[in-house]
Amino acid sequence: MVGLVFCTPTHAASVVPNFTRGTVTSETTSTQTVVELIREVTYTTGESYTVTGTNINIPNNPQLGANYTVVNQGAPFQFSETYLGPGIASEIEIDRTITTESFTTSVSVFTQ
Repeated sequence: MVGLVFCTPTHAASVVPNFTRGTVTSETTSTQTVVELIREVTYTTGESYTVTGTNINIPNNPQLGANYTVVNQGAPFQFSETYLGPGIASEIEIDRTITTESFTTSVSVFTQ
């Protein structure tokens, strides 16, 4: 099979703009939304016992359920006893949505 191709010469026409000046304005809006869920659980595997106070008779080796007494009767005193057993010590949950929006305007001015 034989094929023939004929080509015709083409000429480009010059384009001359018919304006003297102008502006182009471009506006862009973008929105970004981030959804976060943060969970933190702290566990303890042992026991913790703490005793603090003022004007309180605290033995060298305090134990849970010990009998603590006031040193100077009638004087002010403070007493704090904390026991933390095995399990969940604390739990934090943060649920937040952050939305950021940006708006940009560009102006181009041109003359001929």
